[in-house]
Amino acid sequence: MRTALALLTLAGLLLACSRPPELVQHHLAVFGTEVSITLPADQDSGPAVARVDRELQRMHRDWHAWEPGQLVQINQAIAAGRCADLPEDVAAVIKRAGELERRSRGLFNPAIGRLLELWGFHASELPRGPPPAEADIADLVSRAPSMRQLHIRDGRLCSDNRAVQLDFGGYIKGVAVERALKLLAESGLEHAIVNAGGDLGVIGRRGRRSWQAAVQHPDGHSGHHAAVLEVHDGEFVFTSGNYRRYRQGAGIRHGHIIDPRDGYPADAVSSVSLIAEDGGLADAAATALAVAGNGEWREIAAALGIDRVMRIKADGSVELTPQMAARVQWRERPNRIKRISTR
Repeated sequence: MRTALALLTLAGLLLACSRPPELVQHHLAVFGTEVSITLPADQDSGPAVARVDRELQRMHRDWHAWEPGQLVQINQAIAAGRCADLPEDVAAVIKRAGELERRSRGLFNPAIGRLLELWGFHASELPRGPPPAEADIADLVSRAPSMRQLHIRDGRLCSDNRAVQLDFGGYIKGVAVERALKLLAESGLEHAIVNAGGDLGVIGRRGRRSWQAAVQHPDGHSGHHAAVLEVHDGEFVFTSGNYRRYRQGAGIRHGHIIDPRDGYPADAVSSVSLIAEDGGLADAAATALAVAGNGEWREIAAALGIDRVMRIKADGSVELTPQMAARVQWRERPNRIKRISTR
């Protein structure tokens, strides 16, 4: 799964006008990363967290892009020119992802799993060595895999393009975080943060103040934060960037976020952070805005309904929308900040 770059802040990053409640943090190993659930300590959260753990483990098995499971079986059927049985809940996720591909003008494209595999990102360890052959990349791009080539009818999924290989690494984590928060709320827990390897969502508040989340600086040093964001009830903070997961060869790093248009890693920015009220949308939009070029990201954000965006460019300069600027507290204020509206 794609590793995201926003880090959950703990009690020390929260500013409160009165003593905030004590917190308890639960840690789960899922989606190839650590998922932490932070809650007020004055409630019995064990059964609810166990329920979340079971659900996230199920989602991990069902949606993993290369380990044996439901998604791999679907991809095998597509590659063989066969249709696959599709449970209703799985169909709903795939349909929603297809809608987001359309709204992002194809910059978020879960059908390019073969390209990700070609670059070596269908593995738990970081790939090394030179990039794939140009001819192999060009061949896959020319076959134009897209969610538009999926056809769902009567509980069956078919595709007329065998180059389609589904990989929801830039989407399913957002769905999972939202699902986890819903399960906690159903268990009577009104205040919580679920942080999946850096991407997070919140419900409620921390005492009298909103929760806060820190955005890691794209220099990649652990604990080096660029900014702290205020996060409100029902919101999600997702960050996408190429400095944590990459392919390295001959001293060159090739990031894991692939531009579907040319098959090569996107390098327009170091990181993109955003806030949204929908977990899957937040995850997909972070990917799309990391792929989008400097001249097009505002249109893509507007098309996705995202107005709280911060982009840290390769030269260290920052672009952010006025709506995001209202949420930011800088830990290290950049030399160059430009406010840009998406409207």
